[in-house]
Amino acid sequence: MTTTLLRGRLLSFHRAPLSLTDSQSYLYEEDGGLLTEDGRISAVGPYAEVKAKVAEGTAEIDHRPHLIMPGFIDMHLHFPQMQVIASYAANLLEWLNTYTFPEECRFVESAHAERIAGHFYDELIRHGTTTAVAYCSVHKTSADAFFAEAMKRNMRMVGGKVMMDRNAPQGLLDTPEMGYDETRQVIADWHGKGRNHVAITPRFAITSTPAQMEATSALAREFPDLHIQTHLSENHDEIKFTCELYPEAIDYTDIYARYGLLGPKSLFGHAIHLSEREADVMSETGAVAVHCPTSNLFLGSGLFPLKALSRREKPVRIGVATDIGGGSSYSMLKTMDEAYKIQQLLGERLNPLESYYLMTRGNAEALSLADRIGTLEPGTEADLVVLDASATPAMALKMETVKTLPEELFLLQTMGDDRAVAETYVAGIASKAGL
Repeated sequence: MTTTLLRGRLLSFHRAPLSLTDSQSYLYEEDGGLLTEDGRISAVGPYAEVKAKVAEGTAEIDHRPHLIMPGFIDMHLHFPQMQVIASYAANLLEWLNTYTFPEECRFVESAHAERIAGHFYDELIRHGTTTAVAYCSVHKTSADAFFAEAMKRNMRMVGGKVMMDRNAPQGLLDTPEMGYDETRQVIADWHGKGRNHVAITPRFAITSTPAQMEATSALAREFPDLHIQTHLSENHDEIKFTCELYPEAIDYTDIYARYGLLGPKSLFGHAIHLSEREADVMSETGAVAVHCPTSNLFLGSGLFPLKALSRREKPVRIGVATDIGGGSSYSMLKTMDEAYKIQQLLGERLNPLESYYLMTRGNAEALSLADRIGTLEPGTEADLVVLDASATPAMALKMETVKTLPEELFLLQTMGDDRAVAETYVAGIASKAGL
């Protein structure tokens, strides 16, 4: 049995914070102890209390004065787009056709998919992300590489082979039958192996014919416990084109609803430009709108109304994500820095406690996985990030004036990146140092 006692300042959320002063919403231990046994958290509390319960000779790692938190969770990104990031384009559809689709064609080659998978997981760990929800390419080889690497690193990951049978290059198309059969095979090969979750993944309605959407619907009925991920209402031109392709639908969201794809495990990337009717349907079905702030700004897609959707009479469940490679940073800290700015532009406030809740427990709840990840509660998996708010000279200088925990969190969010991640633990094993 591998047992390790970690010492440091502990922070974990019980629920969404209502304000900056809502100290009941989180656990904070100034001198905390966290005991991990065989990949799980077995005890947490004041260091002296936890220390008194452990066996003599237990390995101990002192992370003071750093913060120990649940590992970050990234709800939406594209594994084949590592070499698409930072590509100059006017908007979503131009960016897809000019850069993304040609790049994804390369993932038919196993060697290429495996090489990028190694780099992909390196970057997640470097940035303190321990769980992510990823799109692979249309090729089964890409899903095989993605899940094999997740197993090698023992990470809890969600991913899916993309289904798309129109409006893309020939090398990036499957058929309704092929998309169905290969997704079933990916489920058989990988779902529940190690810590893997397979997601049913139609890219978006533009790249799927009604016949493929029927195949997706069949998969959703056969495997009701699986996540479903796709894109929704990211860009005005995309919305117009989509609705032209499905003229019988009331709106974009209704297309997915007609195929039975809305539910509590349905993850919709972007969802920026929802009508009130669409937001009501999202709320009623428990579907999740996944906010991708750096991507929305980079591609000029729009300003996601996070606070407005949260406080509706029928609130919409929300996750947050990097959306690599439309997104411009692997860092969830940078992601929430941009999320904050978007709310500022909308005349709203996003306080730092909310940001860290969203990156951890909030995203775990959006994934229906809060019983396993996203908190420091005993019995959950020991996926952790250790944060250093003085990681750079400029941050250290600012830290001289910081008086409160929210101020420190805001500093980390505003100025932090992978350099602020002192260590990342995956199932109790320190992983960042091994990169």
